[in-house]
Amino acid sequence: MNVIFVMFDSLIRKGIGAYGGNISTPNIDKFSKKAVTFDTHYACSMPCMPARRDFLTGRPNFLHASWGCLEPFDRPLTKELRKSKGVYSHLITDHPHYFTYGGSGYHSSFDSWEFMRGQEGDPCTGIVDFDYKQYDDFYNPTYYPVGDEKLDLPFLREQHIKNREKSMTAEKDMSLVKCYEAAFTFLDRNHNADNWFLQLECFDPHEPYYAAERFREMYDVNDGLVTDWPFYRRVFESKENAEKLIKNYSALLTMCDEYFGRLLQYMDQYRLWENTMLIFTTDHGILLSEHDWWGKNRQPYYEEISHLPLMIYHPDYADKGGERRTSLTHATDFAPTIFDAFGDSKPKEATGQSLLPLLSSDNKDDRGVIFGIFGGAIGATDGRYAYYLYPEDLSSSNNLYEYTLMPEHLRNQMSIAELTDMELAPPFDFTQGVKTLKIKARDDSKRIPLDREGFLGSFQDTKTVLFDLVSDPGQNNPISDPAIEKRMKQIIINEMKKADAAPETYKRFRIG
Repeated sequence: MNVIFVMFDSLIRKGIGAYGGNISTPNIDKFSKKAVTFDTHYACSMPCMPARRDFLTGRPNFLHASWGCLEPFDRPLTKELRKSKGVYSHLITDHPHYFTYGGSGYHSSFDSWEFMRGQEGDPCTGIVDFDYKQYDDFYNPTYYPVGDEKLDLPFLREQHIKNREKSMTAEKDMSLVKCYEAAFTFLDRNHNADNWFLQLECFDPHEPYYAAERFREMYDVNDGLVTDWPFYRRVFESKENAEKLIKNYSALLTMCDEYFGRLLQYMDQYRLWENTMLIFTTDHGILLSEHDWWGKNRQPYYEEISHLPLMIYHPDYADKGGERRTSLTHATDFAPTIFDAFGDSKPKEATGQSLLPLLSSDNKDDRGVIFGIFGGAIGATDGRYAYYLYPEDLSSSNNLYEYTLMPEHLRNQMSIAELTDMELAPPFDFTQGVKTLKIKARDDSKRIPLDREGFLGSFQDTKTVLFDLVSDPGQNNPISDPAIEKRMKQIIINEMKKADAAPETYKRFRIG
């Protein structure tokens, strides 16, 4: 048995044709006819690295830590399957967060790995004196505020212009393309081998929405000012700019689809359908002006952010191709599923469950799951209702601590002020008897989404709300139903207990 785990970043479910979307995704749609498509799949920890820790460990990150280093006490599927079943693992990615502060431990848990440079603000193009003013007439100043001084431009966008103009001018130079070419090389070399796990992970269609020229032409956004990178804030721009942003996202998703289609051709060419499970999914979604918002992290975890696409093909269930499942599934289920595919049981610390039984048929389990961002709301769903529970005072860091042996934030080490008052905490049930650092989450900590460059502010719209996803799938009208709210709170309590949440977390949310 082999497993290929394909993950795109920020892939919106409702953009995919197989989920009723209107973006051109013929290859993903084709795969849905061969795979089992899951209609009720949800994120867990968000955004980027927290989700990846969930994927590899099968348990939530966001209840204990703000970002997501792989901890020394974690038992990632890559290491565990190597020990128990001799599974060879290979990572192909262009996700820059693996190689900055806050992303430690992941790539080195694989037997081999490849990193393609250039995404977002990846510092891969080193130019000391770069004339940004020459691009005044090329980049939309609303999103790329190029000024007389380069400090007028946020550093990620500054670096992206360098990368785009000097390192990624042709389609073949783009990191998405390089990721898939590397995957094809891996399959050329290893298609006759057995017992391997390939994680093919592309940062696209995450912003900036920079697609190759031929895809931009498909959506009529190849001309005019570059308008492809919204700030995470409320919609404020002209209708023309908003439409361009959405079209650029669409162009990039269609580009992702084409290269995924080439992977399917390799599956055909080498008859990998006979012995290889293929999983297709994402880490989280994104808002493209819905609910009057762009982006993620700051607002409630609306369906566009937390309700995700998932398709799984398994050779033992090939006769189930084209079927759909309504059973509730969760990001913590990936590790248990992959363990199961290789004939191994999940580690006792994993809270997710294998999805292989669902490939045969839906179950009738009365399941509930949670999702969220450290320090923000806890989201919960049973598939029918979505509930976003906020603490009474979200602006305060009272009863909020980080538990880690890797004190890092996104692109930053934790500050001296944060580390000054740290103490050792007793072991949790998932730390293998190891004590962790207990670090007070300060109001000025550099964690998502607090007033960081590119995020522009903290949490907003922080009122606890309940939605009926059947009668109101667009989540336009919150409902009030004490009985349902009580049930959703119980889901949160149950999942927090399962994850061994810290005692103060219950106090912060006034539950339990």
